[in-house]
Amino acid sequence: MARLEIRVAALVFLLALSRFRCDEEEISRKTYIVRMDKGAMPAIFRTHESWYESTLAAASGIHAAAPAAEFIHIYNTAMHGFAAKMSARQAAALESAPGFIHMFPDSAKKLHTTYSPQFLHLEQSNHAPSLLWKDSTYGSEAIVGIFDTGVWPQSQSFDDRKMSPVPSRWKGTCQAGPGFDPKLCNRKLIGARFFYRGYEAMSGPINDTTEFKSPRDSDGHGTHTASTAAGRDVYRADLLGFAAGTARGMAPKARIAAYKVCWQSGCFDSDILAAFDRAVSDGVDVISLSVGGGVMPYYLDSIAIGSFAAMERGIFVACSGGNEGPTDMSVTNIAPWITTVGASTMDRSFPANVKLGNGMVIQGVSLYSGKGLPHHQQLKLVFPKPNTKNDSYSASLCMKNTLDPKAAKGKIVFCERGSNPRVEKGYNVLQAGGAGMILANAVADGEGLVADSHLLPATAVGARSGSVIRKYMHSTRNPTATIEFLGTVYGSGNAPVIASFSSRGPNPETPEILKPDLVAPGVNILASWTGDAGPTGLSADTRRVKFNILSGTSMACPHVSGLAALLKSAHPTWSPAAIRSALMTTSTMEGKSGHVIGDEATSNSSTPFDFGSGLVDPVSALDPGLVYDLSVRDYERFLCGLNYSSRARSTVTRSHFSCSKDSTTRDRPSSLNYPSFSVVFDLSQKAYTTTVSRTVTNVGPAKSLYTARVVAPRGVEITVKPSKLEFQKRNQKMEFQMSITAKSSRSVAAGESETQFGVLIWSNTRGGRQMVQSPIAISRQQPF
Repeated sequence: MARLEIRVAALVFLLALSRFRCDEEEISRKTYIVRMDKGAMPAIFRTHESWYESTLAAASGIHAAAPAAEFIHIYNTAMHGFAAKMSARQAAALESAPGFIHMFPDSAKKLHTTYSPQFLHLEQSNHAPSLLWKDSTYGSEAIVGIFDTGVWPQSQSFDDRKMSPVPSRWKGTCQAGPGFDPKLCNRKLIGARFFYRGYEAMSGPINDTTEFKSPRDSDGHGTHTASTAAGRDVYRADLLGFAAGTARGMAPKARIAAYKVCWQSGCFDSDILAAFDRAVSDGVDVISLSVGGGVMPYYLDSIAIGSFAAMERGIFVACSGGNEGPTDMSVTNIAPWITTVGASTMDRSFPANVKLGNGMVIQGVSLYSGKGLPHHQQLKLVFPKPNTKNDSYSASLCMKNTLDPKAAKGKIVFCERGSNPRVEKGYNVLQAGGAGMILANAVADGEGLVADSHLLPATAVGARSGSVIRKYMHSTRNPTATIEFLGTVYGSGNAPVIASFSSRGPNPETPEILKPDLVAPGVNILASWTGDAGPTGLSADTRRVKFNILSGTSMACPHVSGLAALLKSAHPTWSPAAIRSALMTTSTMEGKSGHVIGDEATSNSSTPFDFGSGLVDPVSALDPGLVYDLSVRDYERFLCGLNYSSRARSTVTRSHFSCSKDSTTRDRPSSLNYPSFSVVFDLSQKAYTTTVSRTVTNVGPAKSLYTARVVAPRGVEITVKPSKLEFQKRNQKMEFQMSITAKSSRSVAAGESETQFGVLIWSNTRGGRQMVQSPIAISRQQPF
């Protein structure tokens, strides 16, 4: 009897262990994106979908104790394969399946915001339209796909008055869902889809009490970027009285298709790839993606993979470069078939200055619109005092529930930037009874200022100004201050300057490709907003506005997307690479003063690692003279130069192609026919020389003569051969070589590098006035 009891107990234990292992498998399940060889499908299957289902079922069956693998998405265009939620064991079993090429785990990415058309000279000072707007018919034949948080269709920016019928080539649709009737689409907003399965597989069901499981935008970010790219003219637009005027996008008559890929917990790779899959087959001309994550090899990057498929179909893809500036090597979305956009300022500001008790005035910015502080009355200025439950550091950041109400009541509280949202800090001060807030940048933020529509009288000041205020507060027993709000001011500063938050180069994955490509206005941008959230985005903000002012490379990116739509309408045969080249080589590297564009973070000059080719100049881009074009085969050679495996290359390109056995100069990343130049030398040598080739295509006057001029940095010799290019017809191609010889100007420690910059300018001296400008980065690296 005892033996029987032991056996029963052992059986119960084994069953429990089996259930534990099953539960463990369930807990460890993740979503994987699987690349399959389309041509390897056995003849027994009628569709790729049925083949994928059988393959996944077989992998699940090998480990029957685990829950069955769950399909998330099927991919037919952006890549060939699927996304599925499965255990690590099932994923390992899948690797031996016939036709398997590669897989990588799903991951979350994050979102990276009237006056910019005039600032970029699309609208002239007398309000007359530019030649680009006229020649492109305001982009009326272009379709812009916006990958973001959805769209608020009732916005006036998406009105279709007097618009022509939807282009017959359009194959997209408007999906129904909570709060979104497909009838809300029109001749302006012609498509709206949402992608959520990857999100729900990783984060659980969408909370339909806080966001719409439909294309409707509850966040505001997607509505803002869509209207920035292609919003219609809206008169008397403003945010609570700030930036009043006519709001319009870059391509006011272009069509918009919204692809909702971002939710409260992020934007997942599997959903982004599904959106690429649909957008390519729907028929968009431009894709705008203000989303990004960390840098990784291109075969593991969903945006790089999806955008390659779009590029193959002639679709221009623009992505934000990220908001991790001014840190070096922080730029993201760096694949060479993507146009990577950084952010710069405009000459419009919203000053809100601090007047200290000693009479000193400190410059700040704010979009606060409520009742101001008492006129000519100084209030006590205090550092945040923690309540009994929290430490001083959390209180200094004005974190939630950290402030002592007794110490804050009726006073202006000095808060440090970092950790929690800027507007949330102000709300926390308000909840503690504070009368106002001064928000000081951290040293890492530099002097870059971003205006916010705070819920209490508040202003933001730079890091140096913050130090001045702290010094004053420590110098007296009774520090006081007030804040003076001055509204909207035009013609301010030395704009453009590079926004301090704009991510910087060099390119962390492929330093031979200079990134970002260019910059566009991305600071304090007014555009349409959701009706479901206040301007701060805080749940406590009950205000509702039709327009909002935001900052970020997210706001810069749709400027370039809209401009690409204009160029696509004006030049329908141009490739995505030709459009990017036109935008890059006509950009300006100079600010108002005639000197190199400044850097907001340091108050010094910036470099091509900050601005790429410069601030976009759309009117000049209409007639660039020469373009640096690229084909799919050029990008394949580029991937060969990275020494990727055959599987890794085909994950990006969805095709099998061979690389030359012997390394050639054309396969080197630095020899890609890119509109900018970046070469990297090994400092273990004292002197070094390299030669790179480029081919330019004449898209200007048939008979043109271009002469090369090089501005080389000290200690570097740059020669161009031939130095003159004589064209006899349009679309004629000519090749040139650039040789660079340099030596180190100083000793560089192991693992460090130094970089100098030059410029190549091709000037048309016969057929027109075109100037084709390219930055040159010469980097020297000392190996460990």
